Amino acid sequence: MPVHPPLRRKVLLSLLSTPLWSLAAHAAAPSGKRRSIVDAGAVPDGATVNTRSIQSAIDGLAARGGGTVVVPKGVFVSGALFLKPQVHLHLEQGAVLRCSTDMQHFPPRRTRIEGHFEESFNPALINASGCDGLRITGAGTLDGAGQPIWDEFWRLRKAAPDPHNFRNLGVPRARLALIENARDVVIDGITFKDSQFWNLHLYRCRQVQVRNSRFEVPDDYKQAPSTDGIDLDSCQDVTVDGCTFSVTDDCIAAKGSKGPHAMEDKDSPPVERIRIRNCTFKRGNGALTLGSEATVVRDIVVENCTVTNANALAVIKLRPDTPQHYEDIHFRNITLAATRGDNAIIAMRPWSQYFDLKGEAPPKSVVRNISFEGIKGRMGTFGAMKPNPGQTSISDIRFRDVDVQLAKGEPEVSGVEKLRYENVVVNGKPLGA
Repeated sequence: MPVHPPLRRKVLLSLLSTPLWSLAAHAAAPSGKRRSIVDAGAVPDGATVNTRSIQSAIDGLAARGGGTVVVPKGVFVSGALFLKPQVHLHLEQGAVLRCSTDMQHFPPRRTRIEGHFEESFNPALINASGCDGLRITGAGTLDGAGQPIWDEFWRLRKAAPDPHNFRNLGVPRARLALIENARDVVIDGITFKDSQFWNLHLYRCRQVQVRNSRFEVPDDYKQAPSTDGIDLDSCQDVTVDGCTFSVTDDCIAAKGSKGPHAMEDKDSPPVERIRIRNCTFKRGNGALTLGSEATVVRDIVVENCTVTNANALAVIKLRPDTPQHYEDIHFRNITLAATRGDNAIIAMRPWSQYFDLKGEAPPKSVVRNISFEGIKGRMGTFGAMKPNPGQTSISDIRFRDVDVQLAKGEPEVSGVEKLRYENVVVNGKPLGA
């Protein structure tokens, strides 16, 4: 049957707008041997710690040139696992790979976290370094079993002499996945659940696709600490497509370095060329957050997404101790469907938690060319756009074709140059009318 001309044109335009590296990632699939972790001795009883058995399956495949480690249906508990080049991971329907909550199974080591390298902190459940072409696929679940760890965090924080300066790293806990220094990575179909710390941490990765995955904590747990969905740490060319986020920290965060000398940090290249599309943000601090630690972030598009009760569509944290350069960030065709009255379209303001100028003069920062186009629906407030006085230059912020219902309609604005509203309707009236 011939393709109808308008449909053919739509398909062609879609292909032309998709980077070649993205098409390659869609086409590529792991080949070679497959080995079930049960055949390596893993026991799906939800109690046995299977670290040694699962790692032996990984190492055995690596020794034979690679293949795919398969987690079948069942609940398999494990400590830190380390994937090897050419070894992939597949979780079948009903498969659960669950973190042990005994931190002896996550022995501290040097690891990248919060904008620097910590010499002694816990690794993730799934660790992969230098694994170009990595595939983590399937309809199964990575489960952090996080609630006892979260409870311990809040207990220790409450007992600390200065709770507001209690370090996130003050409690041993594991991320669900840390993938670093890798190209051509695909994560498809996985549920990331109840992570003790960040869910998916990508560091210095390029050409990554995260597709059809879920990032979630229980709806009835008020604040699971630091349960970021995806942390894009010094990464380039990343697409997040068709994912759902229901966490209690940042849904997707662009991260890098921090501190007054952050621009000199060779370990933290810019976060750039990020595409986020067809996602649902049900709960979290921000659908997209720039910070808490980041220097250069540019060329990000968030499109065709729905935001319900995330605290904000866009969170831009302006650290007083870090030179920041954020530009070319675009939100388009976003549906807002909030049921609360306190969440915002944009939250751009000073953020001073954990900052340290190290005796240096406050650095200068730039935020420019941020746009919101085709935004519709219901949110609590318009939000705020405010600089660190004397430090942050904010310019070229545009809102176009916006039609929203808000509990509080007027934005809080100061220190912004070239702020433009084009066809912006709030509660049925043009903004400012």
